[in-house]
Amino acid sequence: MKIQDILRGKGTQVVTISPEANVTELLALLAEHNVGALVVSADESSVAGIVSERDVVRLMNRTPDAKDVRVSAIMTSPVHTCGPDDHIDSLMRLMTDRRIRHVPVVVDGALSGIVSIGDVVKSRIGELEFEREQLSDYISGARSH
Repeated sequence: MKIQDILRGKGTQVVTISPEANVTELLALLAEHNVGALVVSADESSVAGIVSERDVVRLMNRTPDAKDVRVSAIMTSPVHTCGPDDHIDSLMRLMTDRRIRHVPVVVDGALSGIVSIGDVVKSRIGELEFEREQLSDYISGARSH
């Protein structure tokens, strides 16, 4: 299965935030869209970084009054990305090895989606359920002969 198969099911909408935005704006967008990370982009197409709930937690542990800190100060950059033709297995390896939960999908340098660990798990569960159904049908068919 490829990344484009996940995007086909979930869509390609990506919530972005400006590197100049502050943590208060970041938290509002995370809550509004019920997501765990945002792509940092000055133009909603390029990928300057990624910022997650974890980044905010780390910041708050160091700087309790951090609501005005800019996103650019806490974002992760450079960002690990993938393409729509990449295989999910390689994405799972990347997420596990790098301990990351969100990977932007980029086509010709432009942001075209985002895949989370939840999307990958959902996809894998779907594959396993399909395989189980196929095996069950095969076994049931063999018994009726």
